[in-house]
Amino acid sequence: MRRKASLILLALAVFFAALSPLMRWYAFPRLAKIPADQYQDMVLEAKDATLLDYGTMKAKKVDKVTVVQTLKGNVEASEKIEKTAGRDVVVWDGLSYVQGPDGKMVSKIPERYIFDAHTQEPVHATGEMVDGDPVKREGIEFKWPFLTEKRDYEYFDAQARVTAPIHYEGEQDFRGVNVYYFEQTIPWTKVPFPKIMPVEGITPESVAKTGTTRWYTTVRRFWVEPTTGAPVYGEEIHKEELRGGTLLGGREKVTAFAGHVKMREDYIRSTVDLVKSQRLLVLLMTSYLPWGFLVLGAGLLSLSLYLEARSRRPGDPSPTETREPEPVSA
Repeated sequence: MRRKASLILLALAVFFAALSPLMRWYAFPRLAKIPADQYQDMVLEAKDATLLDYGTMKAKKVDKVTVVQTLKGNVEASEKIEKTAGRDVVVWDGLSYVQGPDGKMVSKIPERYIFDAHTQEPVHATGEMVDGDPVKREGIEFKWPFLTEKRDYEYFDAQARVTAPIHYEGEQDFRGVNVYYFEQTIPWTKVPFPKIMPVEGITPESVAKTGTTRWYTTVRRFWVEPTTGAPVYGEEIHKEELRGGTLLGGREKVTAFAGHVKMREDYIRSTVDLVKSQRLLVLLMTSYLPWGFLVLGAGLLSLSLYLEARSRRPGDPSPTETREPEPVSA
């Protein structure tokens, strides 16, 4: 009986020992992915910012500029692309909506971001765009890969339509969460005017005829939780200028927008809470379950060997058989 039990335990030990690396290196890369129907929004604010008054074409100080960013998963589009891509694809329809202190629109830039659901690498397909202009992204945008590494990444800048390194600057603690800090600087770059302008009757084409151009620079900062690859906080030191042309009335340049854009406090709290819960799910597949299975397998193996040793131990000597005395013949 002990021999049979030890064999069963040995089989279970082998099973759990084999399951440990399979969970980490086979199941996790296939199971961990961004849901195709995910929706998220974020509100950022730039207080004491500088904003262009298009009525007077002069820059002025304002109390606050608000940036509302939304990302909505387009399931129908992702399923269509998956048929030809041969892998799990996520399509995010994004919108960056900027409004001044009076609630009026400053800019409104839509974009479509198509990427691999597992690795977050861009997938090039029809519909990939920023503000209606086709683009071919290289590098990441919005989210880092699962199990983010301590290294530089390539990050796509939607304003300039370029990819540039975003540098790993060290490990920090952000509100009780261990994070990696990344920073990217986009130098002054000529960028297109938004398709939708804040003043009725003014179009990018009409502005182009005046010879005026739009320039942009930013310092982009992210604090990323490395297990999930999700930013828990982000900010930008953002500047835009209009340069040259008759629109400025002979001036060389004028500030269109300048401000330190930061996540609003309530969104910081909700983002941190969300990332903490997602982190637990990823750790289950990458650490807790693989190590648990390995320890369980080792324990079962030890118990199997113990029972096997017990089954092979010599038994107690058999009792001496008592014989009835035989009668003695005369």
